[in-house]
Amino acid sequence: MIKLNTNTERLERDKSWSHKTLLDVDDVMELSEFILTTTYFYFRGQIYIQKFGTTMGSPVSPLVANLFMEYLEQKLLDTAPMELKPRLWKRYVDDIFEVVKKSSVEGLTEFLNNVDDSGSIKFTYEMELNGKLPFLVNYCKNTITSTQPTFIP
Repeated sequence: MIKLNTNTERLERDKSWSHKTLLDVDDVMELSEFILTTTYFYFRGQIYIQKFGTTMGSPVSPLVANLFMEYLEQKLLDTAPMELKPRLWKRYVDDIFEVVKKSSVEGLTEFLNNVDDSGSIKFTYEMELNGKLPFLVNYCKNTITSTQPTFIP
């Protein structure tokens, strides 16, 4: 489950909080905990309680998933050993485009997979093939004359 105390600290640092809602941070955190811990679903005639994660289709699921990925991403980038740090890191939801030394790929992947205490997130990687790397629904083309990736729709 998302680290609720991390979100509490984040909300408390937000100076515009009182302009957005009449709820205080404790109220929002209590409501968040309720939403994340009382999810039931019906499957093959049985009612189950979901013990981990958020409900597919719930309006809060994308928000909670993004908050968790932001938290995890910041932790990763802050604690990665210098020799493994990516030169470029761009994330869209749970897809990440990064530029690292070829010799660091496996070490960085291993490091990333050890940062999440819950073990619910597993990082994998794809290597450039024929100068192209898939990212989302595009291919990024590595060009010799440019240091910036080129996106090919």
